[in-house]
Amino acid sequence: MSEFATQQDKYVTFKSGNEYFALKIQYVNEIIVFQEITEVPESEDYIKGLINLRGKIIPVIDVRVRFKQEPIDYTDRTCIIVINVKETVVGLIVEKIAEVVEITEENILPPPSATIGHEDKTQNKYVYGIGKVGESVKLLLDPDRLLKDEDLTMLEKVSEETDLEEGE
Repeated sequence: MSEFATQQDKYVTFKSGNEYFALKIQYVNEIIVFQEITEVPESEDYIKGLINLRGKIIPVIDVRVRFKQEPIDYTDRTCIIVINVKETVVGLIVEKIAEVVEITEENILPPPSATIGHEDKTQNKYVYGIGKVGESVKLLLDPDRLLKDEDLTMLEKVSEETDLEEGE
């Protein structure tokens, strides 16, 4: 069995608010402990700033704030999932990592089209499906939708400038 086949149905799950979300493992570079963040002025509220990961400057976003959930204080359970989105490395701040699960194609349902309440609609634009795992469900995230193109452009510019400043 090729490595691709073994990774294909694997997802990293994490908790945000009362929901569990899942991210395809192929997007995930690594999971790191929460660390100090340098704020970027005049950025979107969900863009928390930049971190220095082994000399590489990476923008980080708070998943809770992105989903329009109440922000919470970061704790020792808070993690940063480092992912690749549209050829950019980005950190996702999440409340806590749950587990790595396997969700096969036949256990993935399309997201509900009719949602009740405002909160659900916001999350649905980032969710491409619902994964059934045993008795529970995980909302499958599309990382490409988490960041707007203009945010990515701005973050790339800021992190390049920061890399240049540190290299002088």
